[in-house]
Amino acid sequence: MSEPVRTIEIFQKSPSPETFLAGQIVFEEGQPGNIVYGIIEGEVNILVEGKVVETIKRGDVFGEGALVQPEHTRASTAIAKTDCLIGYLDRERFLFAIEHTPMFALELLKSYSTRTRRLKHMLAFYLSS
Repeated sequence: MSEPVRTIEIFQKSPSPETFLAGQIVFEEGQPGNIVYGIIEGEVNILVEGKVVETIKRGDVFGEGALVQPEHTRASTAIAKTDCLIGYLDRERFLFAIEHTPMFALELLKSYSTRTRRLKHMLAFYLSS
């Protein structure tokens, strides 16, 4: 199986991924969103209400929630922790990739599940403290 970020590289609209410098905002909580992102190089901090809740790395896909939720808004803010090279897909290409590349959909679910499990363990740790 290939990483979901590899599929983004294949299907992305732009001929090349975008560079984000450390500290640069990728998107902000509450904004409308129609793009899913995949980290090719670097790390991105995910913030909710201004607090870092997760740091994601090469191979991770993020921002997909805004594409599948009815309101199409961002639930978090994404800020480059390091200089990053990030691929992206608009909603149309994202849906095409899911429909025509079942392994992309499976790997995306696996990535999302892994991140959700990590967050659940963090939450349990903080609630027990």
